[in-house]
Amino acid sequence: MKLLSIYTALFFLSACGQEYTQIDTDARVTESRVAIKEFAGLLKGELQTAMKSDGPVNAIEVCQLKAPSIASDISKKKGWQVTRTSLKTRNPANNPDFWERMVLKRFDEQKLQDIDAKQLEHYAVVEENDLAKFRYMKAIPTVGVCMNCHGVTLAPEVAQKIEKLYPNDQATGYKPGDIRGAFSITQTIR
Repeated sequence: MKLLSIYTALFFLSACGQEYTQIDTDARVTESRVAIKEFAGLLKGELQTAMKSDGPVNAIEVCQLKAPSIASDISKKKGWQVTRTSLKTRNPANNPDFWERMVLKRFDEQKLQDIDAKQLEHYAVVEENDLAKFRYMKAIPTVGVCMNCHGVTLAPEVAQKIEKLYPNDQATGYKPGDIRGAFSITQTIR
């Protein structure tokens, strides 16, 4: 399901007056979805393995170390910037930029309208620093395994490990189905 939002012409411009065909946009959306599926699948596999062998305390380190590595590998392979972000970050390096913050807020509004978080995505061609960029975001719903480290109630040892690794953590208090954040892709067009 394509969910398009129009914000303001100032931030969501068609790059430098150039027209981009629907085919180009469709191809970029498809490629972005594939990259996000790969990222999510690899990270989920790493987390499930860590949870089974060492429990949630050690899975925290998987997210800390493996997620950035997976994002970096996919970014290099694609030639894009592939990240995760949230309105409530665990790692301050994942703080959203202005565009990402606006999209995340829109996702929260859509969730309040009972739209399934799994369906939420947004994309646009924007101009940033005199460069045309294709931006894509896909919401990350809070599900099963996420609750161990992001839920309302955490095991004391999990809370202690999070405090040690992320003293300014904001990424807890979620309930199943909440939007925990989003995968974010930036592709420079020119």
